[in-house]
Amino acid sequence: MSNFKIIKDKELDCNFVDFTNVDFKLESGYLLNNYRLAYKTFGTLNQNKTNAILICHALTGDQYVTGKNPITGRDGWWSRMVGPNKPIDTNKFFVICSNVLGGCAGSTGPKDKKDSNENIYGGEFPSITIKDIVDAQAKLLDALKIDQLFSVVGGSMGAMQALQWSIDFPNRIKSIIHIAGALKHSAQNIAFHEVGRQAIMNDSNWHKGNYSEEKTVPERGLSVARMIAHITYLSEDAMHRKFGRKLQSRDIISFGFDADFQIESYLRYQGRSFVERFDANSYLYLTRAMDYFDHSESYRKTLEFVNDSNNHINYLIISFTSDWLFPTRENKEIVKILNNLSKNVSFLEIETDKGHDSFLLDEPELDKVTKGFLESNYRKTNE
Repeated sequence: MSNFKIIKDKELDCNFVDFTNVDFKLESGYLLNNYRLAYKTFGTLNQNKTNAILICHALTGDQYVTGKNPITGRDGWWSRMVGPNKPIDTNKFFVICSNVLGGCAGSTGPKDKKDSNENIYGGEFPSITIKDIVDAQAKLLDALKIDQLFSVVGGSMGAMQALQWSIDFPNRIKSIIHIAGALKHSAQNIAFHEVGRQAIMNDSNWHKGNYSEEKTVPERGLSVARMIAHITYLSEDAMHRKFGRKLQSRDIISFGFDADFQIESYLRYQGRSFVERFDANSYLYLTRAMDYFDHSESYRKTLEFVNDSNNHINYLIISFTSDWLFPTRENKEIVKILNNLSKNVSFLEIETDKGHDSFLLDEPELDKVTKGFLESNYRKTNE
């Protein structure tokens, strides 16, 4: 008897895989006995099951990579990239996108019940890592009976997952597209995350993570955390081009602390709208997972150790000139190691002033290189 069950949810317009009695051991040593992953698929899996692409979402993403998101009512977070005749062409590829373990869009996370007594995990949810997230995705593929992926694609935290796939499951992937990532989360990035976490944990409504029991939400803290993070996703040039020092709906300053400037109003809007769709505890746990990500010392040794297992992998590493969160030099560290070990690696630095969020925005060069890389490897596979 299998230890999982696939469930279709019409209301949330996605599928769930419920894993029961599995003893899924996390990197911390904690055993998850039961958990679920929410996922969506697009396109058709071919008869040989050789055209599957796993798309890994960033920190605040979800399984709704394309199409309509039933939770927000908006288009999927990468709708311009995924779909028929788009760069990740669902006429050719079977695309899978799951909400990560620890998330809040259906996969098991802090806001879920931990036992049959209806108790919520809250602040007692176990610490997770990028490795744990990828291990759970591998279990999802097992449930879908897909042995090997044509590619794993991701930006930011998604890039961390793509890199982790190439380390832990090299025999299960043919290629990765790593966008705006690094071998480790830098001290500066950890610092920004910590300020955001402190904003949440110092909100009087947080209640040590048990706000569900108290029927409260740490809205102010989560909103501030989002505002801080959003600043890091933009470049100075992009912020200046979009807002400059323009005043918000008035001709003169107020000499007070209302939103005098458009940038202030924009950040407050980002904070408010984020609270409506994201769980504060999930934000804490997922930012921590990113902070723990560090392959700076182990990556080369790992590749050398499993050399025969990863020579077939094609790597595409992409960075953006204005990304100061995951700058080009950090992406090049990966490229340098791959080149030194004679791996199949391509690298592109895209000239843009849009900052780290460039991979989510309209960047024709990103579209072009992604499409070209996938179609080139697709032709070689089918020759």
